[in-house]
Order: sequence, then C-alpha cells, then structure tokens
Amino acid sequence: MPIRELQTKPYNDQKSGTAGLRKKVAVFQQPHYLENFLQSIFDVETSLRGKTLIIGGDGRYYNREAIFTAIAMAAANGVAKVVVGQGGLLSTPAASHLIRLRKAGGGFLFTASHNPAGPDGDFGIKFNVAGGGQAPEGLTTRIYEHSKTIQRYRVAEGANLDLDRRGLQKLEEMEIEVVDCVEDYSALMQSLFDFDRIREWIKKGGTLRFDAMHAVTGPYAQRILVEQLGAATNAVMNATPLEDFGGGHPDPNLIYAKHLVDLVHSPASPDLAAASDGDGDRNMILGRGIFISPGDSLAMLAAHLDKLPGYRGGLKGLARSMPTCRAVDQVAKALKVEFHETPTGWKFFANLFDAGRLTLCGEESFGTSSSHAREKDGLWAVLAWINVLAVTGLSVREIAEQHWRRFGRHYFARHDYENLSTATAASVTQALADANAHLPGKTYGDWTVTQADEFSYHDPVDGSIAVHQGLRVVFGDAARIVLRLSGTGTEGATLRLYLERYEKLETALGWETDSAVAPLANAAEQIVRIGELTGRKAPNVIT
Repeated sequence: MPIRELQTKPYNDQKSGTAGLRKKVAVFQQPHYLENFLQSIFDVETSLRGKTLIIGGDGRYYNREAIFTAIAMAAANGVAKVVVGQGGLLSTPAASHLIRLRKAGGGFLFTASHNPAGPDGDFGIKFNVAGGGQAPEGLTTRIYEHSKTIQRYRVAEGANLDLDRRGLQKLEEMEIEVVDCVEDYSALMQSLFDFDRIREWIKKGGTLRFDAMHAVTGPYAQRILVEQLGAATNAVMNATPLEDFGGGHPDPNLIYAKHLVDLVHSPASPDLAAASDGDGDRNMILGRGIFISPGDSLAMLAAHLDKLPGYRGGLKGLARSMPTCRAVDQVAKALKVEFHETPTGWKFFANLFDAGRLTLCGEESFGTSSSHAREKDGLWAVLAWINVLAVTGLSVREIAEQHWRRFGRHYFARHDYENLSTATAASVTQALADANAHLPGKTYGDWTVTQADEFSYHDPVDGSIAVHQGLRVVFGDAARIVLRLSGTGTEGATLRLYLERYEKLETALGWETDSAVAPLANAAEQIVRIGELTGRKAPNVIT
C-alpha cells in the first residue's frame, strides 16, 4: 500500500472558528477539500509525527468517509498510532478524555455539534491539541494561512480498514486501535460520581428520561444510565445514532426539545428529563414542571458539587462565559472561590483548568463541564444533577427554589436572529458600538445604564488578549443586555441578544421568565434597534 503525494490547489475558506471548520456536507465533498485542511494541520503541527492521534465523530453523514481519509493521511504523515472509536463514534468530551488518558499528540473530531446532519446538512472538523482542549487561535490561524498556499498532500493508498471491529490493525508502519467508545469515559464518570447512591435513588423510584436525539450520546447513555445504573429501559430516547439524526435538529433547547418540555408538564413527568446534542457536549435539564436555564444549572451545580465524590476537596475556581447569566457569580462570592468571566469558547476555560485555577465552568449555550476534561460535557452534567438529587433527596424544583431564596434569581432569555446577511448583522453591532459612549446615565424603565462597552479579555494564564467579544449594556447588578455574533452557523449570520434581570425578592419566584424580561426586551429594542435595522419583527428562536 504505497504512500502517495498528490497535487492540489488551495481553497481560501478554511478558516476555523472556536467550533472548528464547519461547512455544508457538499463543501467537504469537493475534491481535495478535506485533504487540504488535514494536510495543513499535519504540516503546521509537526509534533504529531511519532505520536498517538485520537479520531472519532458524532456519526453524522460523511463521518466514516472522513475518518478513513484522516487515518490514511495520518499514516502518510508519520503518526505512530491512531486510536479510533468503534464505528467511528466518539463524543467530544470522550475524545478529550481519551487524548488525555492516552497522552496523545492531539485528536480529530468530525462533528458540526448541534447543527443538522444528512446529505444536505452540515459537517465539520475540530482539531484538539495535546491536553484535550481546542486548538488555540494562534495555531488555527497558522493552519489557515498554510491552507491558502498548500500545493500537495500525502495519503497512504489502498487501506482496508474495519471500524466496526475492536482491536489492532495496521496501515503502513502505523498501528490502528479500534476501541469501545464508551468504556474509558464510563470509568471516568464512575470515579467522579456515586453510582451506588444513584442506583439506590433509582431503586426507590427516581425516574429519568434522556433524549440522545439519534446522535452520539445514545450508546453512552444506554450503557451508563440503563445498564450500569439500572434506569428503566425506556429512560433513554432516540438512542441509536443515525447519519441524519433522524431528521431532527440535535440542539437541546426549548424549541427543538419541546417534547421534553411537554413531558415534564404532564402527569407522566419523570423526576429528571434531559437531552444532549449531536456530539454530546451540550445539556438541557428539566424537572417536574420546571426548566433549569444553563446559567442557573451552572450555579446550582456549583452550590452542590462538593457533595459529590470527585469534588469533595472543594472548588478551585468557577467561571462562565461573558453572555452567560451572572448567577454563578453569586455562588463564587458566597463560597469565597476564585471567579473568571471569559469570552465564549471553551479554550479560555481550558487554560484555567490547566493552570489549576478552575473546577467548574459553563456557557449559556447549554454547555457545562468540570476539570475532568477540556471540553463541555453533556452527559457529565446530567449525571451530576442525578447525583445531587440522590444525595439531597430533593426534587429539581426544590433545589431551584432553595437556590433562588438564598442567592436571588437571574431571569435570562436569549433571542436568536438567524440567517441575516453579514452586512445587516454588522450594521446592528456597529450601531450599538457607536451608541455605547452615550448610554451611561440614561434611564430605561426602572433601570439606569451604569456601563456600556465591548468586552475584552486578558487571559491570566498566558497573557493573551481577546478583543471584540460582545457588546454589553449593564444596569448595575439589576440587569444586563448583551449582543454578539454567533460563530456556529454555516449559512448567513446569527445575532444573539441576551436579556438578564436579577431579583432578590422571594416573591419573584412565581414570575414567568417571559414576563420578567419583557420590560428589558422593550429597553433592548430602544437601545439596540434590531427590529428597526434588520426588518425582523421577532427572533427566530427564543431560549
């Protein structure tokens, strides 16, 4: 099976963002497109030679073909060993753990996260570095610059690989190990959580429903929740990974997982309902008659995490992304632990984890995780909540209401304006940036602007500075409006408007989020003028 060097011409659209390179499947299927990007990684990240490389994906359409290509190119570029999940499957957090466990040089994750799949859907690739975290911006910039001039790529031809058979195979001088995608991740979860206590809770009548959305977490949830913890056989919904995710949108939110919202408001409601996304790094948490917003979930876990076996030593630090509601700030203050507000993007958390300054962190886009990995971890968050329920003997609602009485409540909503033209989205952000200097001191309804700026971040670990990370209009502790461009779509531009209102009064517990943030939404329209500048009467998605 010879190694060949093939001629190619560069593409000029292979710049990856915080979520890696994401495009339509048809774009990746262009001649040499995937090969160009992979070869650029091998050429720039020369430390992969002689090392182990972890490879897997979320099972979406084109996953297997991409993995075969990656393995063939790894063999041609001097990689010593590839570890790949059986069937080509690895959740993003499981891949991060494997990179760390095997002391690998890095990993290729084939996923477009929560984006739809299928022949007409999206595809993507992430490169995670040694240590399990996402490639830093400096490295991705060098890879992109190289991809604009690349003229050749290397591939081992004639490979006859079986991704469905566990064990060792060989390609040229490179060893390929196909592994059970769940086993090592499950062992990690058992070291962090009290599985015996959870089993007892389930035996006494605790009930679960987890929707894997026909994506990668199906095998993980089936093994851990049903086989190991003893949940009912129907506890895991849509457990079989499908190339088109069953035609659904694998994004665990109130729109695309509405069936779970309906379930927890029905007589058949389980004690805990949850869902994860395409690649397994997001989570949605609900209890009987209640939805726990991602910012609240982060704060509530922070308040209870030291009750769980893997975290009894206490918290080294807490962190959230800037747009995420400030609920966890109150917990950090009460517990007197280090706190960080970072830009959106898990790599900023990874730096703090590596420096030993962080235990738990999260983002408003349904991402939560801890120092056990260098990616957000959907199933970890679900298991953490189950363990908290088992330890406290409380319901999800009781935990939430206890928390709000102690710390106050942050009402939070996100309005997504999708598929805008780039020029239109830019006009909105520029208009707010221009207005910011004149906003402090102005009053809107019951609130007075105390701060209006563009968020920037000075990394306390590596000293790097990230700018243009979102626009903020702050009304002291009482409320905030945040506007930023999303980097996760493959078509057009998405503007995200975040509304946050804080109330200490116990009477606020009975408010609905929509009514609580409605006055702030009115203020936001006056300040940000999205409707006026875009012509949109309403957002596409409200979370």
